[in-house]
Parts: sequence; structure tokens; C-alpha cells
Amino acid sequence: MRGLDTGTPRAREARKAVIAAVAVVAALGLFTSACGTGGTGARDEGPALSESVAGSAQAPSVARSATPSRANAVRLVEADPGVSAAVKRDLKPCVGDEYPVDVSYDKLTGGSADDILINVMTCGDAVGVGSYVYREEGGVYRNVFRAEEPPVYAEIDRGDLVITQQVYEKGDSVTYPSGEVVITYHWRATRFAEQARTHNDYSKVVGGDTPEPAPSDG
Repeated sequence: MRGLDTGTPRAREARKAVIAAVAVVAALGLFTSACGTGGTGARDEGPALSESVAGSAQAPSVARSATPSRANAVRLVEADPGVSAAVKRDLKPCVGDEYPVDVSYDKLTGGSADDILINVMTCGDAVGVGSYVYREEGGVYRNVFRAEEPPVYAEIDRGDLVITQQVYEKGDSVTYPSGEVVITYHWRATRFAEQARTHNDYSKVVGGDTPEPAPSDG
């Protein structure tokens, strides 16, 4: 499985489906968390954009395989000390031995081997809870990027790493976010550097908050 090219109709539809699936559950989770802390919380100001880490000082390693597998991808995340406990709790089989992970392999960092992009999701609702990139160095794979602020989803677009994240503002209903932020990262020397950032505002009329009709004179 090669990296997903978001320029294709199939890829665009897949990304839209993922974003649609994560919006309601992620927003409810953020709302519940805010109430539990006793403060105004994330729902008042909206969840912060992910603190993406373009590198890891204590990265795990797994021996390089000639044919990278989904099982190896799961092992990478499970062994990574930089992955949050919350993400690891979600990393469990949904049905049988099927884990809720999307895995892509492509050249992201200019190495001799394909890099591994892993998206970890929740079972059933497919809420993106973590995105990670692992790079082959000296025969082992090491973590070089992570983003863990849900809902988050990463893709590979023409050799760049693209992170998409929902944005909630004060007054948004838990069903409809105000928009999304799409961040493009490009590998430079030894780390990912932000290349571009796009903020897309969602309509408040189509599928969102419908304005009240004007009162009739009659």
C-alpha cells in the first residue's frame, strides 16, 4: 500500500468520510473532558491545534522488514514511549485481530526505505486520535513525527505530510465545528518543517445552524 494521493477523487472522498465520522464523537469527548475539569475548558475556546512533534529524542525502534506489515505498524506505536497512554488504550483490536489503524508507506523523508505513516483511530466511530511517522535509520524504524489532538488525520500528498484537524469556536454546537485547519509539512534535513497552513471555514447554513426566517408582514 503506497501513500495516499489526496489529488484523486477516491482519496478526496475518503478524507471527507473520515472527517465526517470524527466530528460528532470528538466534539462530545472534548465537551465531556472540559466539564469534568470544572473550568471553562476546551469547549469554550475550542480545542487547541495539535502540538505536532517533528522529531523524538527517545524514539523506539523496530527492525526493518522487507515487507512492512500492519502488525509491525501496531508494534511501533505500542513500543513508542512518546505515544500517549490515551492513544495506546484505543489501540486494541476491534474485531478479531483487526486493529483500528490506517497505514501508508511512501518516501517522506528522503531515506532509502519507505517511511511508515500510521493513523490510530477509535473502533466503530473512526475518530482519529493520533498520527505518527516512522523513518528507517540504520536498519530500524524511528519516530520522527506525532500529532495527538483529536480529531486528527494525516495523509501523504506528493511527498509531503498533510495533517487535517477540526476547529471548534465558542458557541459551536457539538455536531458542527466552525471549520478545519490543514497543515502541510515538508521534510528538511533532519525534521519536518511547516510548509503551508490553510484554514477552511464550514458553512453554518448547509448542514449547520440554519438562520431563522424573517418575520412575515402578513
